[in-house]
Amino acid sequence: MIAALRTPEERFAGLRDYPFAPHYVENLEGYEGLRGHYVDEGDKGADEVFLLLHGEPSWSFLYRKMIPIFADAGARVIAPDWLGFGKSDKPVDDAVYSFDFHRNYMLGLIRHLDLRNITLVVQDWGGVLGLTLPMEMPDRFKRLLIMNTGLMAGPVNSPAFDAWKADIVADPDVPVPYIMQKNEPSISDVDAQAYAAPFPDQRYKAGVRKFPLLIATSMDAPGVATSQRAARFWSEEWNGESFMAIGMKDKMLGPDVMNFMRTIIKGCPEPLEIAEGGHFVQESGGVQIAQQALAHFGLTKG
Repeated sequence: MIAALRTPEERFAGLRDYPFAPHYVENLEGYEGLRGHYVDEGDKGADEVFLLLHGEPSWSFLYRKMIPIFADAGARVIAPDWLGFGKSDKPVDDAVYSFDFHRNYMLGLIRHLDLRNITLVVQDWGGVLGLTLPMEMPDRFKRLLIMNTGLMAGPVNSPAFDAWKADIVADPDVPVPYIMQKNEPSISDVDAQAYAAPFPDQRYKAGVRKFPLLIATSMDAPGVATSQRAARFWSEEWNGESFMAIGMKDKMLGPDVMNFMRTIIKGCPEPLEIAEGGHFVQESGGVQIAQQALAHFGLTKG
């Protein structure tokens, strides 16, 4: 059994604009003894499902501005916390965390909840991992909303990523509020502390420490072959609708990377550019992105 810590619930008491009831899944196959958390808002019997996947070092709190908008449009909204993040259990051994550890967990959660007609909403590692999911179960996915992310189809050579990685690996007690605000200056001090709520001390931060180390440094790195296969899927087999939004001030996964991703995703329209948006564009542009994506998909009520 995997040794893990569980963040005390009182750490999450009174978080601003995060009134969502917790939902948990336990003992998924291959994840026995671990409990994962997800937000589940809106109509549980809705035809449309929005699956919102966060990245590093955030959690479902990142989507707090978008969840109500999708739910008010009549959709069921699922926003999971990856294991090691948010209200999900946190394995204490850094070595537990791998590309496939995270990816297989999310595939298992989708099957467990029997999610269908999914609009996949991704950013950062939510996209690095999430963009590899639909090819395994294409009948379950209907639409894509993509923000400031990419596919790990080869070694990453980026000074901006090197700076990001250095901020995280320099201190085992990763300074989560600092990283959030450095990469999205619109985040208030109060909300920056909310991003730190899942991590009482550095023992809880193994997953946070490991994500940057999972980025490929060679062609045979774990996840590269899967990501290359995903790129072919999005270029050749994807027939769903897509919507792209870009935080234009993100130096790591901003306009250059996203415009390249647009060439990969078949049928992807011109992006919505959030001029003041940084890496965590859901903060500065979440409301606008959600509203315009719904309008683009023809899901706006009225």
